[in-house]
Amino acid sequence: MKLTWLDTDTPFPPVSQALTDPPGLLAAGADLSVERLRAAYSRGIFPWFSQDEPPLWWSPDPRMVLKCDELHVSHSLGKRLRQISRAQASGDFSLAVTVDTAFGSVIRSCARSAINGQPGTWITEEMQLAYETWHLLGQAHSIETWINGKLAGGLYGVNLGRMFFGESMFSRANDASKIAFVHLVAFLKRRGVEWIDCQMQTNHLASLGARTVPRSEFLQHVEARVQEPDVSWQPGLLDQEGGLHPLPV
Repeated sequence: MKLTWLDTDTPFPPVSQALTDPPGLLAAGADLSVERLRAAYSRGIFPWFSQDEPPLWWSPDPRMVLKCDELHVSHSLGKRLRQISRAQASGDFSLAVTVDTAFGSVIRSCARSAINGQPGTWITEEMQLAYETWHLLGQAHSIETWINGKLAGGLYGVNLGRMFFGESMFSRANDASKIAFVHLVAFLKRRGVEWIDCQMQTNHLASLGARTVPRSEFLQHVEARVQEPDVSWQPGLLDQEGGLHPLPV
């Protein structure tokens, strides 16, 4: 099957036309405008490409997802979370998790993490600018973990309706990204989001409870959930039950 080339106004082809080699590659070209990105995500498609490539658009089968009710918290991570909860109950916020307070820093940190972990990175400057623009328009979001006032880890992704599409995470301290992820799951569950799209299969995500589902099942879920009203996001301090609180003055 031939790869589809997209001009600026070309719609995405049906995901059934995605290649099997490389698996899930659907199309190339077009741009990273918010309109194009929104059209992609609402159809279960995401961009992933390197600096020297045109935009490449993917829809793999099967798809890695985390069903929020299936989150797995290891014994060691659970112990760390309980320590954080006890400390905060006594007024110690030296380790805190926030929403949408440092989106630009999070996405740039994820890009540097990808560079250190593999040759090149898919979070190019063009990608960073596109998602920062989307963040300003209220549909791309970040969760941040802070230790002693310094950004120690976090993640970012996209919310459409009652669906969250995870993009990337980074960590500068033990479990910092996992702490952010656990808080994200609680935040989403509390607001009626059942699935997090994890895109590609990784052992790291599998350790948190993510698993693969057939693309057809994933697309059916996405089609239904993106039609619902968006979750209300605002900058704030996030607790382990998914509650959002005003930032400390």
